[in-house]
Amino acid sequence: MLNQIDLTRKVTRDVYKLEKEPLEKQLARLQREAIELKIPIIVVFEGWSGSGKGTLINRLILNLDPRRFSVHTINPPTEEERFRPYLWRFWTKTPARGRMTIFDRSWYNELIYNPETKKFSESEWQQRIQEINSFERQLADSGCLILKFFLHISKDEQKRRFDKLLANDATSWRITKTDWKKHRKYDTYIRFTEMLLSKTDSEYAPWRIVEANNRRFAVLKIFKRVVEAVERKVNEVRTAQGAEYSKEETDAGMKDMQVSILSGIDLSKTIERPDYVKQLDIYQDRIRELEHEVYIRRIPIIICYEGWDAAGKGGNIRRITGNLDPRGYDVIPIAAPNDIEKRHHYLWRFWKEIPKAGHIAIFDRTWYGRVMVERVEGFCSAVEWKRAYREINEFEEQLVNYGTVLVKFWLHIDQEEQLQRFQSREKDPDKQWKLTEEDWRNREKWDVYLQAVDEMLFRTSTPQAPWTIIEANSKYFARLKALKTVIDAIEAQLAKK
Repeated sequence: MLNQIDLTRKVTRDVYKLEKEPLEKQLARLQREAIELKIPIIVVFEGWSGSGKGTLINRLILNLDPRRFSVHTINPPTEEERFRPYLWRFWTKTPARGRMTIFDRSWYNELIYNPETKKFSESEWQQRIQEINSFERQLADSGCLILKFFLHISKDEQKRRFDKLLANDATSWRITKTDWKKHRKYDTYIRFTEMLLSKTDSEYAPWRIVEANNRRFAVLKIFKRVVEAVERKVNEVRTAQGAEYSKEETDAGMKDMQVSILSGIDLSKTIERPDYVKQLDIYQDRIRELEHEVYIRRIPIIICYEGWDAAGKGGNIRRITGNLDPRGYDVIPIAAPNDIEKRHHYLWRFWKEIPKAGHIAIFDRTWYGRVMVERVEGFCSAVEWKRAYREINEFEEQLVNYGTVLVKFWLHIDQEEQLQRFQSREKDPDKQWKLTEEDWRNREKWDVYLQAVDEMLFRTSTPQAPWTIIEANSKYFARLKALKTVIDAIEAQLAKK
């Protein structure tokens, strides 16, 4: 494909001057409209060394409002980045609504040069492709406009540019031995790049090949493609502005769950205090040993807590962490998203909290709020929460593929037990702060939440990230089961390595 592209196309200086200024003004106007409509925009620049990525990015942003865009140059990952899943460093750089992010190289960079670096096996390379396609689709589904440019120059043109840069002491540093090595294997990289482009070209994030032998032609083509895409997105959003979802739509589909997972849970399970104290000491000693082991072997641990109000999540977490080194773990309480978090994809704030390899993150409530609270209370549309099942499964699969031990708990109590705990909190001055009006309101919607939870457990309990339901009417039983489940999961992962 790339070998057949006509790289002789060029634009005269006069035509360039005539067309460039109107395009600059049009793009500046469209940026203002995108800001007004809160449209996030990602522009990716990939291409051969010497193809002019930096120059073309500079031309593109020259007349844009610099307060509303960011440019990220992607270099080889740092140690901090290597200790996170592959896409972590890109998720954390995705733009808020109304902003533009430009990537000078991107999540594709390491994949393009894999024939030389051999960083990924064939199966790992295919896995990265799948993760990237999911990443881009999730962003696009949430309203992000994604533009991907591959700057294509011939082998002869690349050599000419290398020679020109080397002839000037001020620019010679830009050409490395690695660049020359890749230049010599230009034909090999073409074949591999074609395969990469074909596997990641999609309706929601299509590739645009830019004939970059002539810089004037490349500048105009990029401007025209960006203007065309942003204008289309602006019109699309304006057209859809009046189509608000209703509460009835949000509730749609709640009654179609025929199987109840939670109805079969035996909540009578309990344990006597002397046995509880004895086993608690044993489990807490063991989890402290494992904390040290996972740090040495750089295994990330994520423990997720969901459950009914007053189900005992806080007390459960305290028994998990009671004997741990506080330098090795973080407890992350999740509340309603703040204004900054609302301007990003809903998974963005969770990607930011992913622990580095060797550390433990405990989430007190999680990304599952999307398919529970946000679903039930109408904070997102039916389309959004139904889509979230797939997005969450993909997110968790990427964590597990990286080597993360992922444990998910649903702490289950019955309505009578919840009422007793609410009333106990009301009477205790030291615990009254735990009980809110929202807790009482949620209790009134018990049956609606029950349907949402049942569907959540059914659709997101996967072989790589299963749910563990904790019978939590007995706090002692619940704490021990959670500790044992975490210990078993860590030990199983250690046995694989």
